[in-house]
Amino acid sequence: MTRDMDMLLEVKELKKYFPITRGVLRRVVGWIRAVDGVSFAVPSGEIFGLVGESGCGKSTLGKTILGIYQPSAGAVCFQGRVISGLPTAEARRVRREIQYVYQDPGASLDPWWTVGRSLREPLHVHTRLSRAEIQARVAAVLTAVGLEPHHLRRYPHEFSGGQQRRLALARILILNPSLIIFDEPTAGLDVSVQATILRFFRELKDEFTLTYIFISHDLSIIRLMCHRVAVMYLGAIVETGPTEAIFQSPKHPYTQALLAAVPKPEVGPWEGVLLQGEPPRPDDVPSGCRFRLRCPYAQPDPCARLEPKLEEIEPGHAVACHMAHNGLPDRARANLNEQSRE
Repeated sequence: MTRDMDMLLEVKELKKYFPITRGVLRRVVGWIRAVDGVSFAVPSGEIFGLVGESGCGKSTLGKTILGIYQPSAGAVCFQGRVISGLPTAEARRVRREIQYVYQDPGASLDPWWTVGRSLREPLHVHTRLSRAEIQARVAAVLTAVGLEPHHLRRYPHEFSGGQQRRLALARILILNPSLIIFDEPTAGLDVSVQATILRFFRELKDEFTLTYIFISHDLSIIRLMCHRVAVMYLGAIVETGPTEAIFQSPKHPYTQALLAAVPKPEVGPWEGVLLQGEPPRPDDVPSGCRFRLRCPYAQPDPCARLEPKLEEIEPGHAVACHMAHNGLPDRARANLNEQSRE
């Protein structure tokens, strides 16, 4: 395990709640627990993955780390310094180091600005470089992302989806960040373009010494790209560990169900636990284990009474499940696989 001093990012018991209001006076009648006590750390140079169903809080977590949302509780530490809740001027300086790539890269580019103006604008806001230095920096970054100088005169709508992702990355790399958060970075792209973009991400990571957080529901991309992965369910992390350990030997029933839902080329019955029903609403989180209403192994005690803590089940591999620490999901899955072979 990397020492704490080598950690680029540390998230400590982070919470983000949104109020539910009613009436003319906007009285608060409840809270949406979008992120509910999340903790993890990312060392410099790592690619860390966040996976889970839509609505589990992945994107909200990423935006709270960046500072788009202010946390309701907990802390975000970057390079050993608490950055959550900073004054506006200091927060702006931190955002040079942490950048966010949105699911729709075209939405982050002003349609009325040329690419050249969009790339120069962050340097005008965040630096005191001369005009010549800005031009040189823009040209260097444009070349790094595989685009040509004549592209500077074009507008965002004149580019393909893959090229728009390159433009969004160019706008981010212009400030020389340390950490980039990708939110569904290959959504809407053809498979062949996805492969090109993912290879491009790896090349940029090595060239610019970057650290990535990948937010995605596409498990194949997470497995291909990430060193470690955290599985989120209803605002909380339920399992985390090295990527291959999670994919080869998932311990939480929810993780097992996610992997079982991935289509397989083999003909035959599905293996593992198939998810039933819909996740509970984030404004009405169940008592005890938040997954128990969909879990085939849940017991009234302790699952309905105590919320499981995220604890190591083996070195570097942690799970929040009462039954997993007794080995029950693993034994049940082995029995199911044996029955399918018979």
